[in-house]
Amino acid sequence: MDFFGKPRRDSVAFSCFYCDCDQVIEMADELLLPMPDDKKKALEEEEDIISKAIGEFGKWQLLVTFLLSLFNVPCTWHIFAPTFHSAERDTWCARPDNFKNVAPSLWKNCTGQLSDFCTMLDVRNVTESDLCFYSEGLDRVTCKNWEFGGQGETIISEFNLVCDRKSLNSFGEMMFLAGVAIGGLVCGILSDKYGRKRTLMASVLIQSLLGTVIAFSPWFLMYAILRAALGFISVSVVFSGFVLSIELVGGNWRTVAGISYLFPVSLSYMSIAGIAWLLREWRHLQLAISLPGWIIPESPRWLLAVGRTEEVMVVLEKAAKANGRDLPPNIDKQLMPESSEEPAENVNVLDLFKTTQMRKKTMCLFLIWFSVYLVYYGLVLNLGNIGGNLYVNSVLQGAVEIPAVAISIFILLKGGRRWPLSLTMIISGVACACTLPLYLFNNLQWVTTSLAMLSKFCISSSNAVMPVFTAELYPTTIRNIGVGAANVSAGIALMLVPLRSTRACRCRCWRFSASWGGLSVLFLPETGGAPLIETIKEVKHVERIGEEDKRETKRINNNCCT
Repeated sequence: MDFFGKPRRDSVAFSCFYCDCDQVIEMADELLLPMPDDKKKALEEEEDIISKAIGEFGKWQLLVTFLLSLFNVPCTWHIFAPTFHSAERDTWCARPDNFKNVAPSLWKNCTGQLSDFCTMLDVRNVTESDLCFYSEGLDRVTCKNWEFGGQGETIISEFNLVCDRKSLNSFGEMMFLAGVAIGGLVCGILSDKYGRKRTLMASVLIQSLLGTVIAFSPWFLMYAILRAALGFISVSVVFSGFVLSIELVGGNWRTVAGISYLFPVSLSYMSIAGIAWLLREWRHLQLAISLPGWIIPESPRWLLAVGRTEEVMVVLEKAAKANGRDLPPNIDKQLMPESSEEPAENVNVLDLFKTTQMRKKTMCLFLIWFSVYLVYYGLVLNLGNIGGNLYVNSVLQGAVEIPAVAISIFILLKGGRRWPLSLTMIISGVACACTLPLYLFNNLQWVTTSLAMLSKFCISSSNAVMPVFTAELYPTTIRNIGVGAANVSAGIALMLVPLRSTRACRCRCWRFSASWGGLSVLFLPETGGAPLIETIKEVKHVERIGEEDKRETKRINNNCCT
């Protein structure tokens, strides 16, 4: 049967999938970290009704989280597409009609374009046969048009983004990143207000439409504006899908679902290299990656948090049927709020700063997201400086992330969230710092490359752990707003990455950023194995209990001293 509880007799593949699913889940359960008895007992008392009804993880959750993770594929393609849209090509000033038969290499050599193709020798009064004999004494003139080598058109060749227009290429990418920074917060608010499913499916539809329209952009300004809108929407797809994934499962499976959600990112880096190699025209590539999505269920935890219990029952019935479970008796009554007159929480961005603990969490997460994105994408963009084939480098870049993401699952299950995230960020910063003195020694290039790959490996692990940790720190009613707000600081970091600077300056920035970000993680509470908080009221209740415990401890200590 499918995840909506309907039998599927038309697919042998799906039958095999469901036959083996229980065995896979049982094997994975054996690998999960056993919790201490006292902690396990506390969790049993606070176990949420959703996990009780459909189980922490089953066939339904496996299929839905897998489908959700695939939404990352077109998003990653759109993020990485400008690498191929604006791929550098051999460039020279356009040959006049009377010189069309001159070979490009001879044309560049005889017109003084070997080091500068923005200007050339004025050969308007020179014939083709005398081109290379009367070059001395000629004035240089500014080129108005250019020709480009290689196959297919890029945005650089089509919109002439060279010489005095070269900076427009960076402007186009900055527009996309600005859209990412703003979109994470705005779409987070919409997702917490109208639901994960509505926001996700609307974003996927708009993403496909925008991606298609971009492929037909007649002007660069239109291309840049649409890319900004695409960045705004793409981050909504990623975060809405991510939050929905971890809300569909329970217990330690949140770690598995949250980290596994990022596996397609690495595969997307590798696959777009093959697509771009086959489709050398940037418009054809843009059309190919603008793919539609599919239908998924709403988050039952969000529905429960906002008081829509009837819709929760519909989702739970389908999930329980797919998982081969029976819903607990009187589940509909258990889902009802304690007070039917109590209104659902109305949340906004200011709720991230409403309490002392929420303020501390939010500020620390802002610094962490800024640091991780600055180092991660700083290394990604600078991998192009290692030379070699662009398409091969793209494949290798994706391949190095696969073990980092996979290992992150086992590290989190055994070591929680705080220390793995903190250590991977600090090690990444230290590895960056160690490369600085090695640039003076050409014969130690392999050491420099190894340290850079170690830094990339560690920060890739941090990038996988960070969203899971962030989502667990915020209650359900404001989870998407929290993740989206943290993405604003990440967007600022992204906009700083393309800025020109020396290699030493970049490494110092990455080192300090990763180190301070790693240390700030230690100011946050551990969330591994703890149940998800549903409302802000629960946060206040936990804080009030913590304050009472502190006052009681202080009173006892004072009595002991006297």
